[in-house]
Amino acid sequence: MESRQPVGRVEDNTQVSGSPGRRRRSLARRGEALAALWLRLQGFVIEARNWRGGFGEIDIVARRRQMWVFVEVKTRRASDRFEPEEAVDRRKREQIVRLSRAYVASRHLGDVPCRFDVIAIRWAGWLPRLRHYRDAFRADGLV
Repeated sequence: MESRQPVGRVEDNTQVSGSPGRRRRSLARRGEALAALWLRLQGFVIEARNWRGGFGEIDIVARRRQMWVFVEVKTRRASDRFEPEEAVDRRKREQIVRLSRAYVASRHLGDVPCRFDVIAIRWAGWLPRLRHYRDAFRADGLV
């Protein structure tokens, strides 16, 4: 019989061995899964996860009513020195804006309202701390 997880809690009992890069990707996947769950609980529809353009990837594309939200998810371990959101520098913001424009064009959405959010997750054992920065940055003046 398959055990079910309660809503709002993410557990991952898998052991990840191998290279540090593989462990980092596993941590990022758990963070993105938690962020998508959080957004769904907040009333968003997840339109795409890990959408790839020619020059990068958007972690989550979500929509609530008419607002399209492009979400960058940053996940770190509790032992890391820096906060996850510090990794979303100007270069990363510019990349996200370019990718969001490519996404909108590829879907023929026209001139739709959109915003850019950052979800920062710090994982301490089984207890993640999630911070959702709504409208974390603007496209104005970036590209």
